[in-house]
Amino acid sequence: MKQIEKLLPGYNCGECGLGSCREFAAKLVDVAGLERCPILRQERFRGRAEQIAALLASSEKSEEIIGVLDGLRADFALAPLRGEPSCREDLHPFNPDARLKEGDIFRYRPLGCPITHFARVLKSWQGIVTVHLVGPVHLLQGLPAPEDIGICLVTAFEGTVSRGRRPEVGETVRFLPEHCMMQKVHSGVVVHSEGEMVRIEGIDLKVW
Repeated sequence: MKQIEKLLPGYNCGECGLGSCREFAAKLVDVAGLERCPILRQERFRGRAEQIAALLASSEKSEEIIGVLDGLRADFALAPLRGEPSCREDLHPFNPDARLKEGDIFRYRPLGCPITHFARVLKSWQGIVTVHLVGPVHLLQGLPAPEDIGICLVTAFEGTVSRGRRPEVGETVRFLPEHCMMQKVHSGVVVHSEGEMVRIEGIDLKVW
């Protein structure tokens, strides 16, 4: 996207119907979309459209990341941070009686997801619980099932970009958590990006 943005006029004039050239670059999926930029057709920008077309063609040849459940295309796949078992997730339990502390293992269901999740608490602060997903390990160990605290709102994901493009801060993205059992594309807003590590907040399972 950065390469395409550099080739656009950079006037942020809004003629394409979007707020900026940066936004236009992010939404551009094919050569036909270039017609929405009248400034790009000016003589002084001759050759830019062809360069952008080449970049788009190259991007189309790269590996697509498709959700199995919904068939949607993701911008990238999200893997765990180095040495960790899953992406980190921040949860807001709807259960007011949930009292979770570091090291606790519990089960819950994310709002909008039909699958029961099992997690280990990394930290708990101001009603938000940061967890790793651990799976139903109690079945392998012959232990009682962990406490079920009910439905939780997933407020954030944190991990590394393993496949696909690295997003920019402030960008609304579609991503596929590698540990998601349903392989469903999620969406959210990137609030931090450092190297391959990203943090995504405003998580939504209803990807339009």
